[in-house]
Amino acid sequence: MPIPSHAPSRAELIDHLVRTRIAGAVATPRENNLDHYRRLANGDRRYWLGLELGDRWADEQDVLAVMAERCGVSDELDHRAGQDTIDPELTVDALDRMANVLRKAAEGRRRVLFATGHPGALLDVHRMTAGALRAAGCEVVRIPGGLRADDGCVVQFADVAVYEGGATLWHTHSPHPMTAILDGLLREGRPLPELVVADHGWAGCAAQRGIDAVGYADCNDPALFLAEAEGTLQVAVPMDDHVVDPRYYEPMTAYLLDAAGLTA
Repeated sequence: MPIPSHAPSRAELIDHLVRTRIAGAVATPRENNLDHYRRLANGDRRYWLGLELGDRWADEQDVLAVMAERCGVSDELDHRAGQDTIDPELTVDALDRMANVLRKAAEGRRRVLFATGHPGALLDVHRMTAGALRAAGCEVVRIPGGLRADDGCVVQFADVAVYEGGATLWHTHSPHPMTAILDGLLREGRPLPELVVADHGWAGCAAQRGIDAVGYADCNDPALFLAEAEGTLQVAVPMDDHVVDPRYYEPMTAYLLDAAGLTA
């Protein structure tokens, strides 16, 4: 799939999201979604993504209700296995909200940090967004060197912070790499980012630390949607965060940047 020469319309993007299963009938099965909602409700911090949820979401049915509202999964309590969905209309609505945040960041020439726990899928989404904001006058935060977390290294590649171990970029939900970055900046006497654009625990940790943050999240990662519902996270974009070809995200990224006024 070539890089789009122009941003798709809303209708074109929705059709693309459904065809590529970024939204619509996604690959994440219902039983996996419900298992993650239950684990979060039971207090398993691996599913809190760096957020402090207390006992506010101790009922998994409350978690399901938010996910149905903000992500578009089925709200049927007796639907326990099989196909689940992400509403593509909600995906595009959230992209529009994220675009508004990016537009304001560009207008204010804010310091922005990009990070991903899904380097095999979302690295280029973040890289292109970082490039567009830099061209608009924003500072893309350069992370300190020598950072470690979770028995691996925190490095920056193509303007995006990632988790690396054994010469490989790793998928991670952990908030600890973002903690390492923020603490490292403070040790060096450098200002923290004014905006974080990320996913997984990278976004959750930043939001919990009081930094403006937006993020992408799959239907089995409820914590970011709960954080958006509570106002801790500014935007959570619902989508399958690892489809078969990372180039499938290019039309989505083109739409986002165009909506933010960040295209030439």
